[in-house]
Amino acid sequence: MKNITINPMYRYLIILTIASTVGLQAWRTLFNNFAVEIAGLDGAQVGIIQSVREIPGFLALLTVYFILFIKEHRLSALAVLVLGAGVAATGFFPTFGGLILTTLIMSSGFHYYETTNQSLTLQYFDKFKSPLVFGSQRRFAAASNIMVGIFILFAQPLLSYRQMYLTIGGLIVLMAIWGFLQKPADEDMPPQRKKMVLKKRYWLFYFLTFMAGARRQIFIAFAVFLMVKNFHFSVREITLLFLLNNAINFYLSPMIGKAIVRFGERKILSLEYASLLVVFIGYTLVQHKLGLALLYIIDHIFFNFAIAIRTYFQKIGAPEDIASSMAVGFTINHISAVALPAIGGLIWMIDYRLVFLAGAAMSLISLLACQMIRIRD
Repeated sequence: MKNITINPMYRYLIILTIASTVGLQAWRTLFNNFAVEIAGLDGAQVGIIQSVREIPGFLALLTVYFILFIKEHRLSALAVLVLGAGVAATGFFPTFGGLILTTLIMSSGFHYYETTNQSLTLQYFDKFKSPLVFGSQRRFAAASNIMVGIFILFAQPLLSYRQMYLTIGGLIVLMAIWGFLQKPADEDMPPQRKKMVLKKRYWLFYFLTFMAGARRQIFIAFAVFLMVKNFHFSVREITLLFLLNNAINFYLSPMIGKAIVRFGERKILSLEYASLLVVFIGYTLVQHKLGLALLYIIDHIFFNFAIAIRTYFQKIGAPEDIASSMAVGFTINHISAVALPAIGGLIWMIDYRLVFLAGAAMSLISLLACQMIRIRD
């Protein structure tokens, strides 16, 4: 691990990952209560906003063209700056239309940073180190989420939603400015293709990425909403749950990276999909707050296993295809994500359990598909 941490790109990506994570976690922690209590939105409107949130991810393939004009690590800092601005503005627009606008801004920054982060990690760290770096990023992200949770827990009785969004967004902007002042790039790195790359031999990577996007949106868009709308979780309870969840992931994330190196992508992904199949069915059966919170924690733990999809590509893909393929992969990941939350919101109005049963079906399909993973050393 020591050889990894001395790489300037490691520190650069860790700091910006912390900033990106803080922004998304603050937005997610406050959003459902802000949408219900202040903006007065219903399930269908929340579903639409969650779909809008995924539009920038769908357009992540534009990263390939942006790096024609700006270096990839600079694009990372710019994306974090946009993310911070979107979070800071959220509290000023407590309406359906206003939340669509600020969500688009916030989400654009988050998704373009995630795209460049994945690309830079796979470019700067080999197949034995990249799972460890991704695991380390998740660990720092978990620690950052804990700090956000503590801040919201103590600030919520004292500050308004607007003040909390503004404070956190301003901090992220400052961290982005720090990023612009750094020079972490290695000029000797292999040049990346500056165009979209779609290859038949990457089809399984594309398919697993697509299914992950659809499945995760059900969790992201509706798990917390289920807690707030049907089980009446308060901001304090949601924040405490996030704190516990991230404390667990702080310790587990590095282990996941090591497990990928030791056991390989197929076994790790198989464990993820089999577990999520049970979790999604659990969402349809649970009737108590404690059981729902436990399912959420288990769900989030296995979310981290998805880094195995990226490391799988690193082992089968050409080095010059990394930037383009991560951008294309992000777009594929969000094809279903753009429409699914809105559709899920409408299905929710019929029976919320149908939404989670769809997630269970997707987990089963992914479990079958990942058995086709074959990697030649």
